[in-house]
Amino acid sequence: MPRWVLHMDMDAFFASVEQLTRPTVGGRPVLVGGLGPRGTVAGASYEAREYGARSAMSMAEARRRCPVAVVLPPRFRVYQAVSKRVLGIVREVSDVVEQVSVDEAFLEPTELAGAATAQVEDFSTRLRARVHREVGVTASIGAGAGKQLAKIASGLAKPDGMLVVPPEQQLELLSGLPVRKMWGIGPVTESKLHRIGVQTIGELAALRPNDVTSLLGQAHGTELHRLAHGIDEHPVAERAEAKQVSAETTFDFDITDQAKLQAEVAGMAESAHRRLVSSGRAARTVTIKVRDSDFTTISRAETFASATSDLGALAAAARRLLPVAVPPGTPVRLVGVSYSGLATSEQEPLFGNPADQQESPAPAAQPVPEPSPAPATRHWRAGDDVRHSEFGHGWVQGAGHGRVTVRFETATSGRGVARTFAIEAPELTSADPIDSLGW
Repeated sequence: MPRWVLHMDMDAFFASVEQLTRPTVGGRPVLVGGLGPRGTVAGASYEAREYGARSAMSMAEARRRCPVAVVLPPRFRVYQAVSKRVLGIVREVSDVVEQVSVDEAFLEPTELAGAATAQVEDFSTRLRARVHREVGVTASIGAGAGKQLAKIASGLAKPDGMLVVPPEQQLELLSGLPVRKMWGIGPVTESKLHRIGVQTIGELAALRPNDVTSLLGQAHGTELHRLAHGIDEHPVAERAEAKQVSAETTFDFDITDQAKLQAEVAGMAESAHRRLVSSGRAARTVTIKVRDSDFTTISRAETFASATSDLGALAAAARRLLPVAVPPGTPVRLVGVSYSGLATSEQEPLFGNPADQQESPAPAAQPVPEPSPAPATRHWRAGDDVRHSEFGHGWVQGAGHGRVTVRFETATSGRGVARTFAIEAPELTSADPIDSLGW
């Protein structure tokens, strides 16, 4: 009885969600990622890819290749919300699901065990149509006798396509593909195979097993040789929960000022805390990662007696670890904070952490508060979500010279109108990015 595994992969997910929630940029080149000189592309629309821009490329290089692109900061909460809705649909139609990342998953529906190719094609067509109809984004689906073949097929089907590989055609499909398409083959393994004249999966399959294992090792060689023959018994199963949550940032310029570094650490501690709380867990260990100007990476950790989700305690530990990781005055290019030792419950400590008490002086020792300074001038950046008391939800298209231009639209509104306001306009406030979905 043939086995059917499906791989669903959302198309240019981050960029497509931006195009969905900001209809004005639909069909236009979009780059999502950091905007500074060290920014990296997190997502590129297919329109931007036609210019040679792609994910993981430096933003400076991507903008050089695609000067007409709309560049937007990432909004991970929005992507998570869309992912949750898509995966909800997937879990409704399949009893066996393995979510791989925010934008892809494997399925092995029991109803398709032993099914004909036409039935699998019908199932995939209906799933893709439902995702597009109910969520508004497109997905590509590949299907085959195992996880590797399904993933390869979905990649060949992109964008917005479907490829179901019948059992009798899988070896023909695999044989002509470059070996790099296989799981477990990176640059090093690829180079080893190329040196003996193996360029394609078919050529790898034609080798004797002993030749493969002598070149790549017993376990790795045996696994790759089986996969090259289309033998893939990897199960589709939910992955274990992440063992840590983290957040990190790379600075546009190296930072030496300790006060500024402490502020950055506090920001990363807060970002990681939001992910911790959203997962419904608490943490026992706080780890700080620092990378200096010489690209030396140093990590230091502190462990509590019991798990906690208290931001104050977690952030205080991260701040204490900074001077332990790098001496004051060291040029730093990256800081990160992670929480591990995760638990689904927490226990209040019987006694306060002495180090925390040192960070919090007694009230008598605190200086007399000074009058609050005047509010700082607002700063809007392109891509920020805003709300207007009359026009509703919108996003900043540009700002400067005391003015800000906002496009008022959501995923459900269609293309909206743009209006320009004074930077300090009281009726314009920051908005929750989730509101851009219009759900």
